[in-house]
Amino acid sequence: MALVLKGVMQAPVTPLHDDFSLDLPTLEKVTDFHVRTGATGITWPYHKSESLNMTMAERKAGAEAVIRTVAKRVPVAIHVSSLAVRDTLELARHAQEHDADCVVAITPYFWDPTPQSIFDFFVRLGTSIDLPFLAYNSPGYLSGVEITSDLLARMIERLPNLIGVKEASFNSEKFLELSRLALSMKPDFSMIAGVEYLLPSIPLGGRGSYSSAGAICPNLVVELYRSCAAAEWAKARECQYKISRLWMIFRDQYPSSLKGGMVMMGRPVGPTRPPLPTATKERQEYIRGQLEEMGIMDSEPYGW
Repeated sequence: MALVLKGVMQAPVTPLHDDFSLDLPTLEKVTDFHVRTGATGITWPYHKSESLNMTMAERKAGAEAVIRTVAKRVPVAIHVSSLAVRDTLELARHAQEHDADCVVAITPYFWDPTPQSIFDFFVRLGTSIDLPFLAYNSPGYLSGVEITSDLLARMIERLPNLIGVKEASFNSEKFLELSRLALSMKPDFSMIAGVEYLLPSIPLGGRGSYSSAGAICPNLVVELYRSCAAAEWAKARECQYKISRLWMIFRDQYPSSLKGGMVMMGRPVGPTRPPLPTATKERQEYIRGQLEEMGIMDSEPYGW
């Protein structure tokens, strides 16, 4: 597989109308904004995109809109995880049919599967398509269900189209061990840090990160990657500290706080679909105060 993912990639939020229906024109606008402001890849719909609150028809329609909007300017990965494995496979085949560059899938939801069950799940997915794919590891959100080093070694041996891992354990020891193992077996393997912690991952073999803050401050997240790539560690720490502070703000009432922050930056994307709350006016004003205090309002693009 020739595809190598790196840099700071973005996962657009899912814009909704006031009646909570899918707003495809604004999804196209959000996606284009990310590409124009430096994203090195686009993935949709991650959990911040409210993937679990969408129907299969909505996910397919949104995937088509994202792929069409990006138009091969950067790689597009479609997140295909679903509660039903058959739905995951259907979404993966749909992504391939509509010319996505790769797919992403997390370990199975809710259940407490054995390592063999996780292996079987990824083999079933990886062999059902010709596209490259990323495995998504997030044990903190899935009650300790994780991709271990031993499991990853088996997956790399079995699946030539496994090109990387989105590693969202927020645990440097786990990231290091997965990176050590993967890069020894497959030197072009992409270890991608989940969410915002790019700086700690780069010395451990990381190639990039997925960012939530990029919806608010694309200049800052691009500067973080640039300074890491140039080994300008003082500048990288400065950027990372600020982005980490933003992540702590958005993690509270996620992803509604992120959508609320986008309103403050002139990029409204509508409400958050229940049962998730929509950011109140008070919450939005609090976020505005934080953005002003950090200088974000003056240093980042306003509007689309």
